[in-house]
Amino acid sequence: MHDSPSLWNFMRNQSGKILDQLFQHIGLTFISLLIAVIIGVPLGIFISRKRKLAAPVLGFTGILQTIPSIALLGFMIPLLGIGAIPAIIALFLYALLPIVRNTFTGITNVDKSIIESAKGMGMTNNQILTKVELPLSMPVILAGIRTATVINVGVATLASYIGAGGLGEFIFGGIALNNTNMILAGAIPAALLAISFDFILSRLQKINLKKVRMAFWLLPFCLAFLSSFYLLPDFYRSKMLAGFTPEFMGRKDGYLGLKNVYQLNIRTVVISDAVMYKAAFEKKLDVIDGYSTDGRLKAFNLQVLTDDKKIFPPYYAAPVVREQVLKKYPELENVLNLLAGRINDSVMTELNYRVDYLKQSPEKVAKDFLMEQSLYKSPLNENEGVIRIGSKIFGEQYILASMYSMLIKGNTHLQVKTETGLGGTKICFDALRNNRIDLYPEYTGTGLLVILQTPDSIVTSFRGNKEKIYNYVKQQFYSKYNLKWLKPIGFNNTYALMMRKKEADRLKIHTISDLKNYLSKK
Repeated sequence: MHDSPSLWNFMRNQSGKILDQLFQHIGLTFISLLIAVIIGVPLGIFISRKRKLAAPVLGFTGILQTIPSIALLGFMIPLLGIGAIPAIIALFLYALLPIVRNTFTGITNVDKSIIESAKGMGMTNNQILTKVELPLSMPVILAGIRTATVINVGVATLASYIGAGGLGEFIFGGIALNNTNMILAGAIPAALLAISFDFILSRLQKINLKKVRMAFWLLPFCLAFLSSFYLLPDFYRSKMLAGFTPEFMGRKDGYLGLKNVYQLNIRTVVISDAVMYKAAFEKKLDVIDGYSTDGRLKAFNLQVLTDDKKIFPPYYAAPVVREQVLKKYPELENVLNLLAGRINDSVMTELNYRVDYLKQSPEKVAKDFLMEQSLYKSPLNENEGVIRIGSKIFGEQYILASMYSMLIKGNTHLQVKTETGLGGTKICFDALRNNRIDLYPEYTGTGLLVILQTPDSIVTSFRGNKEKIYNYVKQQFYSKYNLKWLKPIGFNNTYALMMRKKEADRLKIHTISDLKNYLSKK
């Protein structure tokens, strides 16, 4: 009960966005369902006539159901890119099995004596199908459509992973930020959708035989109408499309700050960092968020828009370590600080470029850099304790984790275990506090705003001063959590808005205010 008022206020404040995502979610569900009905019902009828094909067809559609939904969406990206089309195809494949199977089962279970009576009355095969078999099997077919609908409502929450929208945007954002209200703002409407559609279809299953033909012909029109919901949010939004990661969407120094400080009103989709940069390069997105040292800036010829109102604080990277570990292994602090001041923005961008675009392994990139800096040493005998290094789920963090691992192995007798790809900020931070890892690379801006949730008045007083922010974050982490920030590595990987360089030059958009002014004219 404690969270109810804040949840209600959150949903009320975000009602416009929730409504947009609700329309998108309904549209995605029923576009794919309509295609599945158009293909699945005739396919079920076909295999009911060609029984030898029933086993392989049902087996194939059954295999599609066993593929994890996130993996299926991932398979679609190289073939179809991002957006609605790959999401709809993935949802269609999931909806196919229950519709094909129930159509086949419903028709093959029609009483043979009824069919023989129809033949005796002189009915053709088509007449028997449309006037006898389909009406009698309609409750079973509707049960398959009902199952497919519930499946698609659930799976459609993953569509936001590839920029297709839907209620998954709030769910992914909430997970990234450990924000229960955001998660529930997406999960509750999705659950209510599934329950509502399941109830409506359960009523349809129970209609009498005289009305079943009308239901059969009206169903495609109803599905087509509900499919059109996907387009509704686009009727009143700007045609420029922004793709933002789940974490960026929910942060004060992210999209919330852009709206509050710049009054930026742009059509947005939530999208995975893994496909966001390429989507911008391929002109499927016009604006994206990113990191100022990301190697894909260079790879995809993107331009960072100047943050002329300074909503993005400095994000200087440094290792955060549990104090108990430093007391137990006092040699560890000096070893980790060997990297302090060694990597500036341009160097980190180049290292990221090698991992993100040239597809070199983080371990190789880390080792090459340490050797260039004369910091690499062959591993010593590992006969002491174990240091567990965590990282978030992007290339730069993998590189830094690898560097720290090599420094520890080469300068101490400690063993190292890496826990890379832990997800968002809160996952890493909670793992550190709960003694699941011993250290991970963090950023001062993230510590200031996401973890400490520092009041705006204090943030404003710092005026972007990197030393003041670092000292404040260091002191607060130590006093509140008994965690120690070591010396900064040297580079500032701040948030940034990016556009294709040619497009930014053509539209004369070089700052975030330029972008806001351009959108205001549309």
